Amino acid sequence: MAAAPPARRRGRAGTPEPAAPARSASRAGPPAQPDDGDSQGTRGRDRPGAGRRNVGRNSAGATRPEADTPRRPVPAARSVPAAKDAPGGGRAPGAWLPAESAETLLVTGFDFLRGEVERIVAAAGGELRVAVDATEAAPFWDTAAVVLVGSDIRELPPRRRAPAVLVGLGGEGDSLWHLAAALGAERVAVLPDAAAWLAEYLSRSRSPEAGGLVLGVTGGCGGAGATTAAIWIAQAAAEWGARVLLIDGDPWGGGLELALAAEESPGLRWTDLSDASGSIDPEQLSDALPVAGGFSFLSWPGSRERQTGVEAATVGGVLDAARRGYELVLVDIGRGTEPLRTFAWDCDRILVVAPAQLKAAVSSARLLQELPPVETALVIRGKAGAVLDGPLIAESVGLPLQGLVPQVRGTANATELGRLLEMGRRRTVRRFAASVLDLLGGELP
Repeated sequence: MAAAPPARRRGRAGTPEPAAPARSASRAGPPAQPDDGDSQGTRGRDRPGAGRRNVGRNSAGATRPEADTPRRPVPAARSVPAAKDAPGGGRAPGAWLPAESAETLLVTGFDFLRGEVERIVAAAGGELRVAVDATEAAPFWDTAAVVLVGSDIRELPPRRRAPAVLVGLGGEGDSLWHLAAALGAERVAVLPDAAAWLAEYLSRSRSPEAGGLVLGVTGGCGGAGATTAAIWIAQAAAEWGARVLLIDGDPWGGGLELALAAEESPGLRWTDLSDASGSIDPEQLSDALPVAGGFSFLSWPGSRERQTGVEAATVGGVLDAARRGYELVLVDIGRGTEPLRTFAWDCDRILVVAPAQLKAAVSSARLLQELPPVETALVIRGKAGAVLDGPLIAESVGLPLQGLVPQVRGTANATELGRLLEMGRRRTVRRFAASVLDLLGGELP
């Protein structure tokens, strides 16, 4: 790709313009091309009344293929037919009244997808309503507890909330994520691999709990300083009194614990959780994690051993427990395709860190094609003079400018010596962290 793609501004509404998603230069395979449908939904967090549990695409939206295991048959979910006109040509009495609903709405014309979801909803003990297209689904869209959209759907009802999960099948590849971004879907579930996750997701959606905020941090280009920024933000939030967890999302990043000088701190690392499955107790997770700088952290080991990653279902379980156990969960996402898919789609906000350079601006604009449709902001790393260039860089990238990561003398040496937490006490660093925490809009105590 020779030039930056058209800028896309991301705001609190969290959905891109309704257009066919651009193809990433780093991915193979043609993306799906949605028709010109409205994508007007908003993205909510898992707060009381928000109506969704942000358990995670990777707690499994898109899981890695697992070994074939026999599946026990479950009774089919009770499907609710679409509403019919009442005798005499009018709607059924009270049909226009909004009402609380515990049902799941599935919009798809694929019989196989319908059959898969019916089994999953039955396993979750729920009720399913099926519509074949957006027109048939529109009357029930906003009252459904959860809206699932099949990968055959290209158009959404206008002025409706975003679908909770885009449901597709193994083998559809990258097109699922491109379509999810175009439709504003919050999660991607690849069936049948994500069946267990989707059943748990639907169960939780009927009794949403208060949860913390998940803020992802990623570099707009290599060496942007995203890890440094994430550490300083976590440190500042912890000093303000919030319960904070910093998660290392990149198995190829060398280990977050080295930057914290905490490789000897007792507690769990990702490799210790590789065999975890199902729900994880938030208190047990918190008690088992190491602490540095006043906040908990979950890191890949800072060793020379090859890291193979963990299953998507495990990541989802950890992030779900983290959301329920902490007020702020910071995820140092990394830039690889797998970490972006595994962690970025679980974030409520995303922060892109980029140097004040033209090349970094182009790289950051390309990165936007890989990110989910959530509120995303840009912070510039550079000297004080970079503040003047910040608005121009942010405009070229297509993101709002949130702050400036100070270029503090000695940061590189501090990183090598594990003294970043000492640097985090400087006034300029605290000012940067405060500007980022303002992005959260009072959602922290």
